[in-house]
Amino acid sequence: MEHKQFFSILQERLGKDKKGVDALYSGLLQIIKERSVSMDSVSVQGFGTFEPRKKIERITVNPATGKRMLIPPRIVLTFKPGAVLKNRIKDCLLYTSPSPRD
Repeated sequence: MEHKQFFSILQERLGKDKKGVDALYSGLLQIIKERSVSMDSVSVQGFGTFEPRKKIERITVNPATGKRMLIPPRIVLTFKPGAVLKNRIKDCLLYTSPSPRD
């Protein structure tokens, strides 16, 4: 699904105009960004949790050159789906998976 499709569906479901949906979307992303910068997680009930995590520095080898490289520490944003979302996806996969062939 692309950005425009997502916005049009959200517009229909919320019954709001494009500016209203854009304000909600921007507000949600801004909150997630602000909380992530301060190393706080953001939980959305029934959906999941966005959590920043620290990755330690590590040494890796470039397979093309064989040189060892130091990868600096960094912070990544992870998403862990909630139980409700996991179950809905699991149910969809169970009903749409093809039956095994004999």
